[in-house]
Amino acid sequence: FSFSLSPPLYRGFTLFLTFLFYTSYHLSRKPISIVKSELHKNCSTLIRPPNLNGTDNETWCDWAPFDQDNYQTLFGAVDNSFLVAYAIGMFFSGIFGERVPLRYYLTTGMLLSGLFTCLFGLGFYWNIHSIWYYAFVQAMNGLVQTTGWPAVVACVGNWFGKGKRGFIMGVWNSHTSVGNILGSLIAGVFVSSAWGMSFIVPGIIIASTGILCFFFLVEKPEDVGCSPPQHHGPEKGMFLFLLSLCDIILQGVMEFSLCLLFAKLVSYTFLYWLPLYISNVAHFDPKEAGDMSTLFDVGGIVGGVVAGLVSDQTGGRASTCCVMLIVAAPMLFLYNHIGQHSLGTTIGMLLVCGALVNGPYALITTAVSADLGTHESLRGNSRALSTVTAIIDGTGSIGAALGPLLAGLISPTGWNNVFFMLITADILACLVSV
Repeated sequence: FSFSLSPPLYRGFTLFLTFLFYTSYHLSRKPISIVKSELHKNCSTLIRPPNLNGTDNETWCDWAPFDQDNYQTLFGAVDNSFLVAYAIGMFFSGIFGERVPLRYYLTTGMLLSGLFTCLFGLGFYWNIHSIWYYAFVQAMNGLVQTTGWPAVVACVGNWFGKGKRGFIMGVWNSHTSVGNILGSLIAGVFVSSAWGMSFIVPGIIIASTGILCFFFLVEKPEDVGCSPPQHHGPEKGMFLFLLSLCDIILQGVMEFSLCLLFAKLVSYTFLYWLPLYISNVAHFDPKEAGDMSTLFDVGGIVGGVVAGLVSDQTGGRASTCCVMLIVAAPMLFLYNHIGQHSLGTTIGMLLVCGALVNGPYALITTAVSADLGTHESLRGNSRALSTVTAIIDGTGSIGAALGPLLAGLISPTGWNNVFFMLITADILACLVSV
């Protein structure tokens, strides 16, 4: 499918499409965090139907196998099936993304992600109660979702130069938070009545955006006769490219990768556990807890834009990240201790914490990755951006897997200990970025 637009319209159209694509990726990841508080509830507060078989009055309303005392550990196992597969797959995703047309790569990834997201929800209708089924489906979904990030960053990097990259990508990277918000709201509509639809509807949405990608995505300006942005010179040969890439990894990729590891640990713990925390501590029902948790992502949108704008003006990507991480640590402590005192306090603290936690995460995964991937020493080698993005996000995804896993293991000892873990990770993220 082809059409003709002016170069500025092509850039805007590419930015819009890639925003839509990655919004759908995050939209399809979010339902599990909303559904957790439905899979395991406080059954003593509900009226038990008289015709229900069984004698366990404490777990009659729960969905097996999450009706057991170790349900938090089981939730952590399901989360990590996705996140460990995602972390491993991300290191290989950039390699495939360099060799396969991005349009085909993204389309295939979104269609398969839609399939596995729907399969998780179909467990409700098929009456599946095996932890292995849900863990396997999540692991496969984690693998296919690695197609998204390196590909969309490579597309945007192909179309935009370095000048206002921090601000542009700060605005563009709000797709993460927008996807989380939409995923929460969509899942919340069905969670209390038929939680399977909380997965099936997002699965259909991401599969549909995959079809849009196949027909409308333009990967590079050269594909439609436009001039590429001026951020590089002639392309180097393979040997010089590898030498330059190793040099870039030693110069900046390593510290930002480690910073992202700890930043993602915090962000993804909130992504997967915040609704359950709100439900347990503030005693909201699953839908209300899911709706309230979206405020964290609203703050994340503002934080990503501010981080990009400030880093463009100051030229200091690392210092911008470090300042936000330093301020985030005491804010997380305050949220845990006073965040549930009143509705206004809860709203305010979620917005502030979301901005401070997701701002550095957004800056590293977008502007920093693109800066390093189009560094002048790489001379515009088209493989570089996808590879550097995959290295940084792959390392960060190790933290994304560790966070929810540790939360599942620590939360039975008390939520205070979970927040101490998050604060420690925030401080470490700041230290490795200095």
